[in-house]
Amino acid sequence: MDPETRLSLLARLRNASDDAAWAEFVELYLPVIYRSARILGMQDADAQDVTQQVLLSVSKALQTRPHDPERAKFRTWLGNVTRNTSLNLLQRAKPDRATGDPQQLQFLNAQAAPADAEAVLNEEYEKELFRTVARSVQSEFSEDSWKAFWWTTIDGRPIAEVAEALGKQVGSIYAARSRVIRRLREEVDAREED
Repeated sequence: MDPETRLSLLARLRNASDDAAWAEFVELYLPVIYRSARILGMQDADAQDVTQQVLLSVSKALQTRPHDPERAKFRTWLGNVTRNTSLNLLQRAKPDRATGDPQQLQFLNAQAAPADAEAVLNEEYEKELFRTVARSVQSEFSEDSWKAFWWTTIDGRPIAEVAEALGKQVGSIYAARSRVIRRLREEVDAREED
């Protein structure tokens, strides 16, 4: 699932007073930007600052010119803005003093390189899109159907175990899971087409 940000939503964001568009955008992207900043090495407070600065940058950029999908995917651009904002924040911070401790140097050298900002943002976007879509369709299913889906697909529990826990036949667990997955895909597709 690799949905691209809807161009209609981006067009609506050009109108700063379109509260519904901004609410939808913030609901989806605020957690994505925040988690991306955290993955890039920001502490909680700094990641919150980065998130606010990125949202402000998006607002200003969309006011001056519409997003051009021919130049770059929106999430590619947003990933670059998030990475650059994080780097700017780090550069403004007071430098730490070296301790001279060789164990500290070994520890720092053993740390993994920062993740690719675009890949991180895409992964976080897809996770947040799933959460948003799941919240919107959950009420369409019975509690047992939702549990059958969640426990087998998200939690990875065996079908037979879930069937026993819910007092259902194995076939009904497969059917319930399939109905939920189909509905989730329909909702993702609808959001992509909008």
